[in-house]
Amino acid sequence: MSQAPHVLVVDDEAAQREMLVYNIEAEGYRTSRAENGEDALLAVSEDPPDVIVLDWMMPRLSGIEVCRQLKIRPETRSIPVIMLSARSEEIDKVRGLETGADDYVVKPYSVTELMARVRAQLRRVRPATVGQMLTYEDIVLDAETHRVTRDGAPVKLGPTEFRLLSTFMEKPGRVWSRDQLLDRVWGRDVYVDTRTVDVHVGRLRKALSGNGGEDPVRTVRGAGYALG
Repeated sequence: MSQAPHVLVVDDEAAQREMLVYNIEAEGYRTSRAENGEDALLAVSEDPPDVIVLDWMMPRLSGIEVCRQLKIRPETRSIPVIMLSARSEEIDKVRGLETGADDYVVKPYSVTELMARVRAQLRRVRPATVGQMLTYEDIVLDAETHRVTRDGAPVKLGPTEFRLLSTFMEKPGRVWSRDQLLDRVWGRDVYVDTRTVDVHVGRLRKALSGNGGEDPVRTVRGAGYALG
């Protein structure tokens, strides 16, 4: 199975943390937890999430400082951060956003609103996981109906090839290593040989070029694969 979107919840209050985890998992997303800023930074380095829900007021390392550190590192800069804070003053909100937070939610908040904001950030970073239509040149992928067309003609793909194409189309031009594709498409807990990736990329190429179109998948020697 492909990896469900992964949300890291960082809050030092256990009840608040578990309530957030419960609601996020109810959406079908994978979660991990951290109860302070130091643990949050460690969690991000060990298993990078797609979105971080981050409390401002925490012992040891504040949410603001965690956000600042994440946003200055090239490898974590693009992970969206939703900051939670009891501070409702305009100046605090501005400070949170200036530190690099992608969204700012004032406590107490409605869970429905927070989940809408999580989905909005996921649409930005992993559109295929939230039922979006993806387009790259003449290829169209409909994540909701699991249909793919190229130049208007249907392309028949197996489930693994569909997940591979979704991953490529979410970030055209990005080079994915075989290990990254294994994590994203097969899932972290499944043991699959990296050569399996090559086999499925070969099948995807064959399906996409079936009607005479050019092969859109590029092999980057020593690095992996990219779309375009």
